Amino acid sequence: MSEDVPQPGHTGPPPGAPVKRLRFRLPDLPQVRQFAEDEAREAGMAEDAVADFVIAINEIATNAVTHGSDQALLRTWAAGGDLVVEVHDKGAWRPGPLPGAVGGMGLWVARLLASELTVHAGDKGSSVFMRFPGKA
Repeated sequence: MSEDVPQPGHTGPPPGAPVKRLRFRLPDLPQVRQFAEDEAREAGMAEDAVADFVIAINEIATNAVTHGSDQALLRTWAAGGDLVVEVHDKGAWRPGPLPGAVGGMGLWVARLLASELTVHAGDKGSSVFMRFPGKA
């Protein structure tokens, strides 16, 4: 199945919506952050929200290439005035941090910063979908 076509039960872009893609690996995280910043500004996101957006994307992207698989895919699109982001890796889903852990808070942080966050996990990998308000 192509990574450009959402799997059954997954949230994908509206038909015909322009989708931007970035494939990345762990050393590419600086490019992921720049891509996220550029997307936020292009979407008209309020300037004071751009940094939080970049933090959320960085947390999920980092999880994808450190806990999922060595390569991941980031996709963005507009929906209803919001900016939607999907980060997909081909790894198996693992639950969050254990009590007393000093790391593993990325999903929790992203959930606080996004207006909506959904995780889809299955035998073809894991996808995290996040929605953020677009135009200021």
